[in-house]
Amino acid sequence: MAGTNFERELKGILQADRKTLDRVVKGCSPEERENYLAVERRPFMVVRAAGSFGVDLVAIRSDLSLPIEVKSSSSKKITFSHSSGKAQEQAERMKAECQRAGVIPLYAFRLKGYRGDAWRVFVLDVEGIVGVAGLLYEKIPRVHITSRGSYILNWDEGMKLSDLLGLLSM
Repeated sequence: MAGTNFERELKGILQADRKTLDRVVKGCSPEERENYLAVERRPFMVVRAAGSFGVDLVAIRSDLSLPIEVKSSSSKKITFSHSSGKAQEQAERMKAECQRAGVIPLYAFRLKGYRGDAWRVFVLDVEGIVGVAGLLYEKIPRVHITSRGSYILNWDEGMKLSDLLGLLSM
């Protein structure tokens, strides 16, 4: 259930729902707050896609489409192999589909219990992202791969969601 709540939170942020934004920016720095509120100038249409596309959300606006997989944890690291390989297989499918379509495969990691900008974003390493999406893609940290080939999200190494929203508002 908590995962669904965080999907809803991210959906509200990206579509510039004022109630959601007001709640999320409470513990943020002035710069983080400004970047979060910048989404109001150019909000996304966001569709919850759980179960149908292998991603949780799809954020769309005139210049960009983002399939997003949402992860949450009270730990700063999520290793995909821990859940019987399901998350790893899902990531591989997402990577293949996004590479085929030329869109950015985005992971959004919500650290539970964190005060401030609790979201970090990552991308899977794919080829063929061009145009505005390609410029954005180059700035976002990659999902790491362990020596055993498992994907791992390290919250400390991700890009703050507020920084991503700041880039998207330029």
